[in-house]
Amino acid sequence: MESPLAVANYFITKSLETGQLLTPMKLVKLVYLAHGWYLGLTNQPLISEGAEAWKYGPVVPSVYDNFKSYRGNPITQLAHTVTPTGQLSYFPLTEPKIGEFLDRVWEVYNQYSAVELSALTHQENSPWYETWHQNGGKENYGVVIPNHRIEQHYKHLAENNLKAHAAA
Repeated sequence: MESPLAVANYFITKSLETGQLLTPMKLVKLVYLAHGWYLGLTNQPLISEGAEAWKYGPVVPSVYDNFKSYRGNPITQLAHTVTPTGQLSYFPLTEPKIGEFLDRVWEVYNQYSAVELSALTHQENSPWYETWHQNGGKENYGVVIPNHRIEQHYKHLAENNLKAHAAA
């Protein structure tokens, strides 16, 4: 499993390399979507932190907390921490093969706006929708969206995509 900040840094690096602007809202949605697709395709979580059902959609708290100061502006720096010796330490991916997977997620979703990505994650019967509307998310701050529910949802989407391509 990867740190959510390592996944976020990967997308920020792609943003800076390609000139495709990345706001905190869009970044949070990309990390969530990557986690969802990874669960759906591999049955394993991508990130080591749960996604929570917040009013405006699924949120990975550490990603939100690290980049909220940008508000609606493009992110210009990677997430980092300062070591005891005063050096900056960035959050790299621990598994290089994950980069290939994240490249594909970037290719598919980078063209969408933050609002469009948000709409994708808010659809009726989505894991966020069920957690927010039916499983206490609206009444209780920070309810975690169960990974097994995210996995089912994205596995179903993958199966539907395969059926659609087979029929074409």
